[in-house]
Amino acid sequence: MTGSPNLHLSRRTLVAGLGALALPGCAHSRGMGRKGCSPLPPVIVDPARIIRQAVGFRPYRPSGFVVRRDDERLAPKRLVHNYGHGGGGITLSWGSSKLAVDLGLPGHRGPVAVIGAGALGLTTAKLVQEAGFPVTLYAAALPPNTTSNIAGGEWHPAFAYDPEKVDFAFRGQLREACRYSYERFQTMIGADYGVRWMRNHEMSGDPIVTEDVDKIIYDMLPRNRALRQSEHPFPFAHVRSWDCPIVETPIFLRAMVRDLLLGGAKFVVGKIEAADQLRNLSETLVFNCTGLGAAELFGDKELIPVRGQLVMLQPQPEVTYAIHAPDVTYMFSRSDAIILGGTAGFNDTNPNIVPQQTLDILTKHRRVFDRFRCT
Repeated sequence: MTGSPNLHLSRRTLVAGLGALALPGCAHSRGMGRKGCSPLPPVIVDPARIIRQAVGFRPYRPSGFVVRRDDERLAPKRLVHNYGHGGGGITLSWGSSKLAVDLGLPGHRGPVAVIGAGALGLTTAKLVQEAGFPVTLYAAALPPNTTSNIAGGEWHPAFAYDPEKVDFAFRGQLREACRYSYERFQTMIGADYGVRWMRNHEMSGDPIVTEDVDKIIYDMLPRNRALRQSEHPFPFAHVRSWDCPIVETPIFLRAMVRDLLLGGAKFVVGKIEAADQLRNLSETLVFNCTGLGAAELFGDKELIPVRGQLVMLQPQPEVTYAIHAPDVTYMFSRSDAIILGGTAGFNDTNPNIVPQQTLDILTKHRRVFDRFRCT
């Protein structure tokens, strides 16, 4: 996670940039609406409410995530790959890991190694542990210092694949992974794991086109329907809503580490520089959950980073919903912060906060929330 050392210096610029956007609306930035206006409380988009910022990198493959057994690379060891989930790592974590362990565990005896301690590494290790095998996680970093900690955590795969680069078999694999994750996260609802149900609103000035991934998971999105203008306050002609879980990643990942330790798992911290180092491990079954690290370790040239910059505002307990607006704008409400995104920089490896992107994110969101309509 990358902080913003110039945050205080840039606030003057942010305030100046936002000052011209104060637009009349039903519910304004103080959260006070006139009688009869929408009951949805608006997010207070104010640079003075920024508590932190972060940059993360989605491990993206146009042809989709990899779950594959490789008996040659580390022979006689057995290797199973589980990486490349784009912005769907949290969403797909349990399901993709279930596919991976079902490939690797049959016929295996003895301890198991998992490489990586993000969402995919932790869920893989937990399923291995639940199957009765001792497990050790080898990772360059542990939560809260992983890319997974930066994820917004909505249960909905984003930037997970290019629809033109995948086939029917992959779509079946994706649905299977989504289905298992969807059901597993429902067993974790509650404060202990930071999982709850959340209402989402997608909006557009033009008719909303159903994305490829939405067709695959349509029946996993309760109350999925188009809203009449009288049913919402958003300044857009077309709005669709649905319910899905949201996973507060700092809570979830911390709880997963706790559960693994209670179950006897071991953690070894240190960067693996080359795949051949894995030959020296005592375990004869290795799960590769290294995310972007797989590009260098295993020569996956298709795997690229998709940079995302987030702005976190002070929490607003009264805001319990999420929005998805044009230009990759999204807001998730969590107990630790209001998460504002977003950006999608394909092959952008800049780890630093870009002040102009911060301003753009705030500007886009303020245009939505300052223009709430009466319903």
